[in-house]
Amino acid sequence: MLNTVITKEALQFLKELKSNNNREWFTEHKKTFKTHETTAKAFFAGLLEQLKSHDEIEKLKVFRIYRDVRFSKDKTPYKYNFSASYARAGAHRRGGYYVHIQPGGSFIATGFWAPEKEDLFRIRKEWEIDASELRTIINEKEFKSVWGEMAGDELKTSPKGFDKEDPNIDLIRKKQFIFVKNFTDKEVLAPDFSEKVNDAFKAIKPFFNLMSSVLTTNLNGESLLD
Repeated sequence: MLNTVITKEALQFLKELKSNNNREWFTEHKKTFKTHETTAKAFFAGLLEQLKSHDEIEKLKVFRIYRDVRFSKDKTPYKYNFSASYARAGAHRRGGYYVHIQPGGSFIATGFWAPEKEDLFRIRKEWEIDASELRTIINEKEFKSVWGEMAGDELKTSPKGFDKEDPNIDLIRKKQFIFVKNFTDKEVLAPDFSEKVNDAFKAIKPFFNLMSSVLTTNLNGESLLD
């Protein structure tokens, strides 16, 4: 059976890596890193199997520990987290899942990070016509107890072509549609952490269903996938 538990030693290693973020230290401790990386990959793989019980997942991507410093002012060579993303399968399923394990800063996220220009316009037009279904979903008591408020960047004013007095302008202004849930180190180390992550991702399904429907139809409700 896959190991689906994040260990205290793994978090401690990430803390030490943050304090010793240089190639010399990392090279000296690379064997230890590989051990904890294997643990993290097992956790992500175990979570994948849980996700498959209620969703179709096309791909698991575990992110590398090495930072791309080419265009960054921060030249430290390593990340001090383990992270992975899960892509949903099929053109009719939109959205994705992300897991971030970091001492004092672990979280999961889901939604739409960077909608393409055409998708963003389509979403905004939908809210301009009627956002009642979205509001019902994101304000539902159980949903909100898991995910809280919708996050993400937004414009300070209305997008071009949209009325700033529109009753749904708070949604129309958004450029991202993201939900984030934070976890303490104690929660991450608990035996049921992967189950809690999976339950949270399962709870996002009504939002995904609505957004997938919007992004695969035109304003007349006709499928764009035929």
